[in-house]
Amino acid sequence: MSATDIRVLLVDDQTLVRAGFCIILESEPGIRVVGEAANGAAGLTLAQQLDPDVICMDVQMPGSDGLAATRAIVSDPAIHSAVLMLTTFDREDYLFAALQNGASGFILKNSTPESLIDAVQVLARGDALLAPDVTRRVIERCVTAARSPALVAGGGNTDNAGTNATVKPTIMNALTDREAEVFALLAQGRANAEIAAALYLGEATIKTHVSKVLMKLGLRDRIQAVVFAYEHGLVVPGAASTD
Repeated sequence: MSATDIRVLLVDDQTLVRAGFCIILESEPGIRVVGEAANGAAGLTLAQQLDPDVICMDVQMPGSDGLAATRAIVSDPAIHSAVLMLTTFDREDYLFAALQNGASGFILKNSTPESLIDAVQVLARGDALLAPDVTRRVIERCVTAARSPALVAGGGNTDNAGTNATVKPTIMNALTDREAEVFALLAQGRANAEIAAALYLGEATIKTHVSKVLMKLGLRDRIQAVVFAYEHGLVVPGAASTD
């Protein structure tokens, strides 16, 4: 194993699924599976021991599920792993819950082997990934959640009107004009290359702007940026790119 290999931990209750993922990932030079676990609790233990680059985490498992494990992993300062959620269930509530619990990416198990490899590589680079076929749905769910009276009653997000009045000016004042442009495109779920093409800038420049935007807004990654922007009404719903 090379010191530069992407180290992956697989957490799934189905032995055959783990075996299949292992074969797919290790067929790609530079990716190595360093551990396997059958439930969230065991996955957390191995994550603490191995500190892999990427954890491929199933959502639903007997006992401790993937959402609870992801929350514990992300909140542990000794673990530096990015979590990629995988599920057979094409449901918005799983997706939204996964992102809320700190996952950096989400793909369905019926995705192609190439998609799984690409997702692991993206997360290992420190980026975040949201499958194009679910980008618009998670954004629409964020908007609904931000406006939900139940959340207001439960002490969660306030209504959009009240939130926008205080949050939006503060955010826009914190960003430069160029950073605001980058943020608007970032919130649509666009990749760095797409943002660079739209603004006629180099990808390296966009990467620097994205890093500054995330730092100024106190966001962990670009997935949080998407969720944050739509929860606070900073981007018009329906503007997200699903290409």
